[in-house]
Amino acid sequence: MAPLVHELSQQGVKLNITAILTLGQVREIAAALSESVPAVVSVFAGRIADTGVDPEPHMRASRCMLEDKPLAELLWASVREVLNIFQANRCGCHIVTVPHDILAKAMKMVEAGLPDVSLDTVRMFSGDAAAAGFHL
Repeated sequence: MAPLVHELSQQGVKLNITAILTLGQVREIAAALSESVPAVVSVFAGRIADTGVDPEPHMRASRCMLEDKPLAELLWASVREVLNIFQANRCGCHIVTVPHDILAKAMKMVEAGLPDVSLDTVRMFSGDAAAAGFHL
């Protein structure tokens, strides 16, 4: 993949290199990119987390590998939860792709404090118990 990325980047083609999961892949792509052509390096951090690996160190290392490519942007892909948005920001990602349901949840939950979330949770449990015919 890196030779093709190099060839296209040298020809001035803007690229989105996607489905990246390993630091080795990021290293190869970073080396192949032109410094003068925009590119997005899409690392599937959510899929990394699915394997039980913390994606934050991986994404920070990826960001460092792209430092000498001023037009290269790091994208945190495969967001699984609201926390991932904040993790992407902490890692210095330029872009984060967020599914609509996670974005809607973030818009609601980030404004709420933990006491409010706790009360909503108790109300939900109470409603579920009543719906099941239990009385408290």
